[in-house]
Amino acid sequence: MRAPRALRPFAHREYRVLIAALAISIFGSGMWAVAMVYQVLHLGGGPLELSLVATAGSVGLVVFLLGGGIAADRVPQRLLIIGVEGANLAVIASISGLSLLGWLQLWHLALGAFVLGVGAAFFFPAYSAILPRILPPEDLLAANGMEGTMRPILQQAAGPAVAGVLVAALSPSHAVTGVAACHLLAFAILNFLRPGARDPVPCEEPSDGAAPDRVHANSLLHDLREGVSYTLRTPWLLWTLLWACISVLFLIGPIEVLMPFVVRDQLEGDSRMFGFLLAVMGVGGAVASLATASFPLPRRYLSVMMVSWGAGTLPVAAVGIMDSFWAVAAALFVFGATGGVGMVIWGTLLQRRVPPHLLGRVSSLDFFVSLALMPVSMALAGPAAGVVPVWLIFLVAGAVCPLMAAVAMIVARMPRDELANPLEPSTKTGTDLVGN
Repeated sequence: MRAPRALRPFAHREYRVLIAALAISIFGSGMWAVAMVYQVLHLGGGPLELSLVATAGSVGLVVFLLGGGIAADRVPQRLLIIGVEGANLAVIASISGLSLLGWLQLWHLALGAFVLGVGAAFFFPAYSAILPRILPPEDLLAANGMEGTMRPILQQAAGPAVAGVLVAALSPSHAVTGVAACHLLAFAILNFLRPGARDPVPCEEPSDGAAPDRVHANSLLHDLREGVSYTLRTPWLLWTLLWACISVLFLIGPIEVLMPFVVRDQLEGDSRMFGFLLAVMGVGGAVASLATASFPLPRRYLSVMMVSWGAGTLPVAAVGIMDSFWAVAAALFVFGATGGVGMVIWGTLLQRRVPPHLLGRVSSLDFFVSLALMPVSMALAGPAAGVVPVWLIFLVAGAVCPLMAAVAMIVARMPRDELANPLEPSTKTGTDLVGN
């Protein structure tokens, strides 16, 4: 009897090792999100200090993300993933030790957050690039669906909940120690990954007497240009990223910044209601990700992805005029679910259609363009609400994204492209070796 489609990746040893470590690591990241906040408060910090620590992590991620993509295509991904987890362990363990000894200062937290952000910049492209090397093509959709299911459950719900209990029962220092224990366990598990057979792409030796460091810099720029060039000349990829930029710009700010005011002014709720609504959105994403992983990749994969993303934002357009908690919860559940479907398909497309030697760079470009406009959106949402009604902001956000999705499908000729490039299940059985 064959295993359910969503569980087939677990038949491969390397995936079992990788996903076990990833689950523990993202659970620890969820704990850190709460432990870091209360550690700042415990040190006497306020909103400004908390913002500085959070910004340090974002800066580390955004600044080094493109470099992380280049590294994922040049260095064995197994070593990158293990190295990042080891660095995470060192940072969190240091913060934990300093905190328990009473020596911790705010700049320690800011520096630690920056290093964690840099680690994430190297981890995400390497993880995206390693999956096609340890799994057969027909199992990639299930693997991406499993990650999409785990993240909201472990990182947005379970991790913060456990950290909150530790902070309340003991102290922020003990919660940070719990985070360190998670990274120690994840690091130990990752060392069971088998070394791969492929070596990283070497840098070209100088042939004209040029200095080695200049040649190395030129080689890195060449790698970056190669990834950007591939993206620009690949319509389905380019226009999906353009859609992502527009959607982040119009959606993140209203949901992250203005939703609390919708809860307060329209629903007459408090922070608990706001947290519950965010949890409902996360549950929608988790359920949809698992469902998507349980079925084959759709034949019209680009159309399904863009329609899910585009149509899924339509309920958001009505959030600003709803006065029912359950109506808002339903809208956010649909938004989270359709977003989960699109993300699982999108991750699978990158791994199946982007050439393996470019996958790390293209994945980093994907993360970069998605993250670059996130702070802009959040910075604009507040001032915009002071000029136009909140309901109008949600209406525009929910209407622009479906329109842009339709434009992307038409200009990139996605219906024709997906028929010309079918992704039928492969007959290969895959391998249990980490290829790079």
